[in-house]
Amino acid sequence: MIKKIIILIVLSVFNQTLFSQDYLVDDLKVQGNKKLKASFVKHIAALKSGEKLDSLVIEQDILRLKRLPSVAHAYYQVFHSYDNKYNVFYNIEENFTLIPSLSVYTTNDDEFAYRLGLSEFNLLGRNIALGGFYQKDIYDSYAINFKAPYLFSNRFGLAINYQDLTTLEPVFLENDEANYKYNNESIEVLGLFEMNFKNRIQFGFNYFVEDYKYRSGATSSNVPQELNVNKWLIKGIYEYNNLDYYYQYVSGFRSMLNLQYVTSTNSMLPDFFIGFNDFYYFKRVGAKGNWANRIRLGLSKNDKTPFAPFSVDNNLNIRGVGNTIDRGTGSIVFNTEYRHTLYDKNWFCVQGNAFIDSGTWQNPGGSLSDFTNSNNIRVYSGLGLRFIHKKIYNAVFRIDYGIGLTKNETKGLVFGIGQYF
Repeated sequence: MIKKIIILIVLSVFNQTLFSQDYLVDDLKVQGNKKLKASFVKHIAALKSGEKLDSLVIEQDILRLKRLPSVAHAYYQVFHSYDNKYNVFYNIEENFTLIPSLSVYTTNDDEFAYRLGLSEFNLLGRNIALGGFYQKDIYDSYAINFKAPYLFSNRFGLAINYQDLTTLEPVFLENDEANYKYNNESIEVLGLFEMNFKNRIQFGFNYFVEDYKYRSGATSSNVPQELNVNKWLIKGIYEYNNLDYYYQYVSGFRSMLNLQYVTSTNSMLPDFFIGFNDFYYFKRVGAKGNWANRIRLGLSKNDKTPFAPFSVDNNLNIRGVGNTIDRGTGSIVFNTEYRHTLYDKNWFCVQGNAFIDSGTWQNPGGSLSDFTNSNNIRVYSGLGLRFIHKKIYNAVFRIDYGIGLTKNETKGLVFGIGQYF
């Protein structure tokens, strides 16, 4: 035991001495990578040949690499080269990045919808994402997405998204409900900028056309049965990311602020702003546990409209609640779950989870007191399983079953690819 303590002390002193003096980087070498280009790793790395050897810079580079979709795990080694120069090795364990995706959701009202997609997250070995999906939610929908965070430099990138989504949406009138066939066709262009290791912004615009067609339910003289509107959307996103990953485990804090302003050509769907912030907090619990939390706070212009922007939905915020069962101009959602690894062997593991999803909404044209109205509060709890391939990016097949704890609630299964949040 005494020998082990002495060895640890010697190693600690050596490490502090190594990185405290003016030692220089002779060369940055990348190994273990197959599809991911070594030139790309060096392009985004803060550590450069000829510069001072700095352990903080190296550790930040390793964290940045572990956040890439193409990297399952990364670590570094330092070896003496000559004189006061050292070679630094970044060791990469790659993910498989050509990934199919599947989301299936249903409730005890026999609602059924699914989304099937395919995406490549490491196109050309440079962390470029290209993919798309097909969705069947009564009607057919599809989308194509392109994202290259480091397209122009190690800080500037670009994202382009096209989608044509069609669903059957509930429209909530004064005391009743109607169903409309809703189509949203859009093209979006965003510039991506990495301010520093923890802070990023996105800014751009979206041109889209919304089309509503009445299908069934109540009618109102104040609500048209057909509506087609051209819109422009200006979007800004600020992200603070201090998450650390170790295979299926996550720890740390992340915040994403999304601000949008929408202009319209129809008074029935007037100009409005919307803003929401997602806060994430993850904590390792023992050797096999992970506590995960998400809070969303959102507000929009409080028009009294049946087409309010925030929805209560199975696949977005509350598991088991159903497919878009309500809408509002404000939203407070809290998701918490405990994930525990039940089986872990080489490339594969199984997690069990217990969760509570809760939320409340502000009625269109209502007041902030709506958030405390019992009719607007929904609480669901349930259990789930995660089947995880540790060497394939986002290869988490999830099954959750949620049961409503508030009055007159539903229950249902939610299937999908990737953790719920």
